[in-house]
Amino acid sequence: MVINIQDDILKIQAIGLLDRMLADKTTKKNIMWATDAYGLLGNEYSRDKEITADLISGVNAGVIKTRARKAMEQQSERTKAHAEVFTPLWVCNMMNNHIDEVWFDRRDVFNKNGEPTEHIEFQKDTDWKKYVDSRRLEITCGEAPYLVSRYNVESGEYIPVYRRIGILDRKLRVVQENVQTESEWYKWVIRAFQATYGYEFQGDNLLIARVNLLMTYDEYLQEYWNRKPTMNELKKLINIITWNIWQMDGLTGTIPYSKAEEQYRQMTLFEVYGMGTEKKSENKQPLCRIYDWRGDKSLEFLSLQGKEE
Repeated sequence: MVINIQDDILKIQAIGLLDRMLADKTTKKNIMWATDAYGLLGNEYSRDKEITADLISGVNAGVIKTRARKAMEQQSERTKAHAEVFTPLWVCNMMNNHIDEVWFDRRDVFNKNGEPTEHIEFQKDTDWKKYVDSRRLEITCGEAPYLVSRYNVESGEYIPVYRRIGILDRKLRVVQENVQTESEWYKWVIRAFQATYGYEFQGDNLLIARVNLLMTYDEYLQEYWNRKPTMNELKKLINIITWNIWQMDGLTGTIPYSKAEEQYRQMTLFEVYGMGTEKKSENKQPLCRIYDWRGDKSLEFLSLQGKEE
């Protein structure tokens, strides 16, 4: 089965939650297109315009596609313009395995030679909780293949839950292997999502990443508890996902095509009286904010640089 991300987007729209998926928590607006790939569709699709639900649904359904479905010429152009490349599944698995080798101090914890291991062993009963709570970030995440591996990014082919290798997939597997009840499962799945972060420049990729995380919850819930998520569960997950998977230019710490606002600046005598201070207008925006779920507060992402968990 090949994943069609537009089908997922339409499902989210059908239950009235697509606008929430497009939210930018820093600007209190919607995420931007931040790519010229859709410019020929009209001014509303310009790179500095917001993505709205009506632009990607109804008669406009099919606009957003995964990289596997994009025309080869568009892939080439986006690679040149924004260094956009896809990472093969085996590379994601290899790098995530290396991260876990460091965390567990042993190799082949989650899979060996491409095959899932039987059970994840922890040294102490509480260590699995520390693993779930360990905060992980995928920079310039694209469709978030390092976080969740719903499909093979090269072919678009669906990957069964038990064979997934993403960072969040691994956390969800650990939860499943260590809880006894659905309520406890839900509690620790929420914590797993809260500890999983990623940022992306281009708005279409960002939306796909968010959809992939939300549908991951849907698929694991169906796999393990044989039910669909409730509206309250979806709203809670979307709030976490839109905080944790955010749009940012990694070089400036702000949304694309902007400069950081100067929070504090001493005005000169000339500025006080409006003399000789005319400057070319610039799009200044606040630094992007993320949420510290354990501390229950938002903070500027750049304020975390150089800090360890």
